[in-house]
Amino acid sequence: MDNRKPDLTRRQILDAAFCEIHRCGFQAASIANILADTKLTKGALYHHFPTKQALGLAVIDEVIGERLDGLIFKPLRESERPVETLLEIIATIDDWRPANFIDLGCPLNNLMQEMSPLDEAFKHRLNAVLTIWKDTLENALRRGQAQGTVRPEVDCKAVALFVVSAWEGCIGIAKNLQSPEAFSLCMRQLHDYVRGMTVPT
Repeated sequence: MDNRKPDLTRRQILDAAFCEIHRCGFQAASIANILADTKLTKGALYHHFPTKQALGLAVIDEVIGERLDGLIFKPLRESERPVETLLEIIATIDDWRPANFIDLGCPLNNLMQEMSPLDEAFKHRLNAVLTIWKDTLENALRRGQAQGTVRPEVDCKAVALFVVSAWEGCIGIAKNLQSPEAFSLCMRQLHDYVRGMTVPT
């Protein structure tokens, strides 16, 4: 027997649920569509996720959070030159953002807009991802100050909050305008803002 099968089934459900929630929003997301995508039974789904809410929360933790960790948080944590890494991530985002990013928007921000006012558990989990993002950026900037690459007067906590807010705002504006060009222009401005925090070389 393949001991990995339960984990593979869980991952299959999470990936399908993420796509459905990203397309439709959590409230309109259809369990029937998720089952059709996975070719699994309702019993298999509810074995792993007893409620739709439990499935949605797992998508936040195990799909959205993990993707952000792989793309942004982990590279910043592990970088010896974190501010340079941050600038590179922002500068190359058009190369690695998903194809449907402009059409559908940021899944984290979508859920914050939809579910935070309605469900405390969702708000808590979404805030946890945001906190990791802000703290990771703040730590990267503080390490930059210690290395002499970020100006000493920079308020790292305030800048980290602004960068996350601007980043999400860039995605939201681009989604509303359905404009990849608007997204690229906005992110270039964010790149210039972060670069303005650094010590000229």
